[in-house]
Amino acid sequence: MDELRKKLNEVVLISRPKLESSGYSILEIKEINYGVQLSLSKAGSKSIVRIFSNNKGNIRYDYSPINDFLIKSEIANILEGKQEIGNMEVAPVPKGSIQDNDFFPLIGTDESGKGDYFGPLVAAGVFVDLDKKPLLEQIGIKDSKKISDKSIPLLANKIKAICKDRFAVIEISPETYNNLYDKFKEEGKNLNTLLAWGHAKAIEEVLTKVDCDNALSDKFADEKFIISKLQEKGKKITLRQEHKAESNIAVAAASVLARARFLEKLNKLSIEYNIALSKGVSKDVVEQAKVIFNNLGENTLRKIAKIHFKTTESVISQA
Repeated sequence: MDELRKKLNEVVLISRPKLESSGYSILEIKEINYGVQLSLSKAGSKSIVRIFSNNKGNIRYDYSPINDFLIKSEIANILEGKQEIGNMEVAPVPKGSIQDNDFFPLIGTDESGKGDYFGPLVAAGVFVDLDKKPLLEQIGIKDSKKISDKSIPLLANKIKAICKDRFAVIEISPETYNNLYDKFKEEGKNLNTLLAWGHAKAIEEVLTKVDCDNALSDKFADEKFIISKLQEKGKKITLRQEHKAESNIAVAAASVLARARFLEKLNKLSIEYNIALSKGVSKDVVEQAKVIFNNLGENTLRKIAKIHFKTTESVISQA
């Protein structure tokens, strides 16, 4: 990490005179995960540029926070000239956005069931390269939260057909979830640790099927949570977390696979216990949990629900 920071600092040192000679002032230089963020100002207009580096020392520029096309183009032209920094070449074109083709191939990960009282927590990982990316776009893959649950199973099957075996779905049953949550809580850890464990398992499993240098997930905590759970293969990968990462096709595909498995298992639990389990944490969920608790007991509830939710307190207090 110290070496990456050193190279990023060198990039900033080279960039500063270029920007200033074109009338830009650097208001702030802020360290971010795997990069630096520059806050710029010119003639009263403020802009943000992010510069990222991976473990191989490759530099990527992210101009996506700039909405004005002319300003974005001007800053890109200022910074995009090739420079040699040690043994590292600065890219000659704007890079870094999670939509850029330069960010592929990668493994996208996402989870489903985190906010649902009933059912499992499911994490999924999908490897997407530039051959598969347009195929996934053509079938309308996007964040599963923007797709009806009715359409999810069909889209999941299409993703599996396109991506072949280069995906993984990690299901954490309610009972296992509760046991892990209790274990992590005793160790002073929280839900983020459990989420990280699921994402890391998905990445590791995909890496047994294909080599890949990059992984991307939605930002639910510091990268160190996932990195700390990765095993030998995963330790070599460059992991990046971004807010709204589901806008990336690989993460979106993972969200669909995770949602499909969650819905499948919730339906199986409904059949097994003869009660149509609802999603989320609605009043219907509370009523259903009360029926299960009163008729079958807390041990059965642990096999169906995530016990640490406040819903459990409501159920027990009204029993």
